[in-house]
Amino acid sequence: MADTHDLEFETEAGGDSGASTTFPMQCSALRKNGHVVIKGRPCKIVDMSTSKTGKHGHAKVHLVAIDIFTGKKLEDLSPSTHNMDVPVVKRQEYTLIDISDDGFLSLMTTDGDLKDDVKLPEGEVGDKIKKLFVEEEKDTLVTIQTAMNEQAAIDAKEGTK
Repeated sequence: MADTHDLEFETEAGGDSGASTTFPMQCSALRKNGHVVIKGRPCKIVDMSTSKTGKHGHAKVHLVAIDIFTGKKLEDLSPSTHNMDVPVVKRQEYTLIDISDDGFLSLMTTDGDLKDDVKLPEGEVGDKIKKLFVEEEKDTLVTIQTAMNEQAAIDAKEGTK
């Protein structure tokens, strides 16, 4: 009896962990510039097309999307009547307080809480953050995008005092 209870508990815990990070949506309801989960990754749809199949087949939706964190292009083909997961994507601005020696951003929320678990991104966004904060010594607002328990700095701009 105890074994069954343990299994049920594990299943419930496993089901809850990913439940709030995505929601189901019928494939035919997805739109270009919207978001979708492909191969377990949160993506932004850049192109989609619907093709009708044979006499007894169902219409299929061909999705082309870009991973919102890695920039990799992913594709998927799914019947239009099937549900696909859509990631819950949030964007929030934080005030940059400091950049640590190991490359983490020290950010302050609007409530005054500290957030220091976001790494300074490489490339254009990281360069922009360094230019504003280090070189120009300006108040800097950093936009953090969060989806499916992942987060990344995606933009920065000069803040106002």
